[in-house]
Amino acid sequence: MSTRVSTVALLLLAVMVRGAVSPRGAQTAQAQGQSQAATGSGAPPRSNPLRVALLRWYPANLYTGFHVGKTQNSNPYGLAFDGENIWSANSEGTVTKLRASDGTNLGTFPAGNGPTGIAYDGADMWVTNYYDGTVSKIRASDGKTLGTFPLGSYPFWMAFDGSDMWITNGPGISKIRTIDGKNLGTFPISGGGFAAAFDGTYIWVTSGPNIVVRLKQDGSNAGTFQVGALPYGIAFDGANIWTANDGDGTVTKLRASDGATLGTFFVGASPYGIAFDGKDIWVSTTISLVRVRASDGIVLNTYNANGGSTGVAFDGAEVWVAMGAGSDVRKF
Repeated sequence: MSTRVSTVALLLLAVMVRGAVSPRGAQTAQAQGQSQAATGSGAPPRSNPLRVALLRWYPANLYTGFHVGKTQNSNPYGLAFDGENIWSANSEGTVTKLRASDGTNLGTFPAGNGPTGIAYDGADMWVTNYYDGTVSKIRASDGKTLGTFPLGSYPFWMAFDGSDMWITNGPGISKIRTIDGKNLGTFPISGGGFAAAFDGTYIWVTSGPNIVVRLKQDGSNAGTFQVGALPYGIAFDGANIWTANDGDGTVTKLRASDGATLGTFFVGASPYGIAFDGKDIWVSTTISLVRVRASDGIVLNTYNANGGSTGVAFDGAEVWVAMGAGSDVRKF
């Protein structure tokens, strides 16, 4: 029992250190993030004129940024794609809907106290409210709140399995029926739960100082596997599970079928959010957005995302990252 309590305390301490929902020290990093933003610029990438004679393209650290929320410190945290639009969960208490094709703001809508995670179920958005211990169901078409359901302490990032929403929290993870918000069970995990991913068969949960837990859809344990230090974000690439390990600057690749470790790769300071674009893995870190080749873990590109990047999402064409220490999301 003492080991479990200390591990839970470690996880909660890690979250608190990240700035009570906004993980990168929102107040101190905001100025850095905003000073480098190219909000609404839509500027195309430029080649380096000093290397033009080499007849080769080089990636530029250019992006387009879009303001979200209602304040200048809205702290966007989680991101999700609904097939047409990008949604951000803003710690100020709102969610924002942006048209993915051009970033047009289609509305900012109220949520609970401290929105952090957000996911799409095919019709509605689900938003975890960290301080309320609740999850809100918001209609994607118009932003109307359809219901808010009690969940437990510190709900965070979640995954949809095609029928139900799996939402991480202090005790572990809860299975919520999307049709009516009924809690179908809360399954304890030593160390609590932080983020979840679905591989088509199993639910995977990052937890504790250095593990991921694999669950069957009835909530029973199907394996516990070691990864890097303080795993936060988690993603599935169609065959493998990837974790962003905030504590040691790495990502870990596990084979989904049996949990075998296929590699641990260094990507930079404090990896946090992670997403798959159909070919490569994208990881947010303290100062950058890193593109990793999924086949072998080689770092392909590093893009400037200084200012406290958190959630990452792919819209089918481009990658989006939330700047948790400011008020914009960036499109790369």
